[in-house]
Amino acid sequence: MAETSVLQSTLDAIIARLASLESKVGIQVPASVSSGPPSGSGPSTTTNVVEDEDPPALVAYDEHVSRAVTPFVNACLAVEELKDTGNQIKIIWDGIRDIVKIGTKCKKPTNVQEVLMPHLKPVQDAMNKIRTARLDRKVDWHIKALMEMLASISWVVMQAPPAPSTFIKDTIGSSDYWANKIRKEYKGKDEAHIQFCETMKALISDLSTYVKEYHLSGLMWNPKGIAIDEYKPDSSGGASKANVPPKKEAAVGAANLMKELASKRSQDGTSAATGLKKVTRDQQTWRKEFKADKATPIIPSNKPASTPSKKAGTTVKKDPVCKFQPVGNKWVVEYQTKDSNPNGLCVIEVKDPKDSCYIYKCENATIQIKGKLKSVIFDSCVKCNLLFETAISSCEVVNCKRAQIQSTGVCPSFSIDKTDGCLVYLSQEAVTISNFVTSKSSEMNVSWFDEKAGEQKEAPLPEQFVHKLVNGSVTSDVSDLYH
Repeated sequence: MAETSVLQSTLDAIIARLASLESKVGIQVPASVSSGPPSGSGPSTTTNVVEDEDPPALVAYDEHVSRAVTPFVNACLAVEELKDTGNQIKIIWDGIRDIVKIGTKCKKPTNVQEVLMPHLKPVQDAMNKIRTARLDRKVDWHIKALMEMLASISWVVMQAPPAPSTFIKDTIGSSDYWANKIRKEYKGKDEAHIQFCETMKALISDLSTYVKEYHLSGLMWNPKGIAIDEYKPDSSGGASKANVPPKKEAAVGAANLMKELASKRSQDGTSAATGLKKVTRDQQTWRKEFKADKATPIIPSNKPASTPSKKAGTTVKKDPVCKFQPVGNKWVVEYQTKDSNPNGLCVIEVKDPKDSCYIYKCENATIQIKGKLKSVIFDSCVKCNLLFETAISSCEVVNCKRAQIQSTGVCPSFSIDKTDGCLVYLSQEAVTISNFVTSKSSEMNVSWFDEKAGEQKEAPLPEQFVHKLVNGSVTSDVSDLYH
């Protein structure tokens, strides 16, 4: 017995671990599992499995829903235009729960995707409602981010490789592309939209963690389960009265009304029109006898007069910002005006060429950047001047009006987008190096010193192009206005 005691303890540990593993993946363990030696040779332990308990994979899924899905649904409900979208998200995750439950009860079928398609119908319908909803244009980025995120739902029909959890995590990048636009648009303005982005990212990450732990190589099936054809979902009970179609209720109401009117006429000889005021010809607006001056006067309302709305275009003034953010090596310059600094000049001294500068919502201000830097972004500024030495990468001008940009050093690329009125001054060194990329902009000009002529020259950047079909392809030429 001394020689076999070590072997017996090892076998006991192996059996216990196997029982734990089977329970975790949803395999129904027999009512009693002996983890000890045969009868008469030593003590034994018995593991009882409660049939009514949900499998661990399903329990963990419910925890995932309460931990990550519910906060995201609440974030959708906090945005007025996305309230119905939040309800559809709840339907989608409930539908996936049904699929996970099928996996814990049934054996793996030969063609997983084909067999699961009927069960995925509610999920597909909810996703289609999100995709085709006619919402305000200001939530376009929200819907695009959502559709990128919802691609992760297809993990239930995937088989490794690639691992479903990796596929889910990859959707963070594609959804964050649109979410970052939302963050930029609503930062410091509306926390509900920021919360939408954060909870959506947390949801994807949490789903990836759950799938990695319980469905590493695809949806986990029960090897000892029933055939999926024999599976019957839980009945939802009888329909409540609230589910009666409104049209049917309206029809019943109309029938009762007509019945009541008929009964009234049979009782006292009156009709539905009894007691109504007679309308003469001169009171019928569609007749030529009608005169507007005899129309019924408008009765003044008892409601208090509405307060005048705020004048369109007014903006809330914010404190000017000019600071360096070590994270990302970026200078942030915001809300500068001609009164923010002495002589209306905001000076930035860049010490590291890896630094970049982001200038936002400035008005009637002049920003000067000393030193070489990586790039400059000039965003949503009005009547502002920008002076910098050398930008290693580019200078971007976006959503600006009447902007003047001057580079005393070299800038290889200027990007002008959605800007009205932009004048770019180039140094003599940058004339042969710089290029311009423009879109949706007007009144763009570039100025440089011409050595041969010995004078400063200025030329417009073309806004108008002529397109033609030549030999089955489109050709584009600058309009004659610029020649």
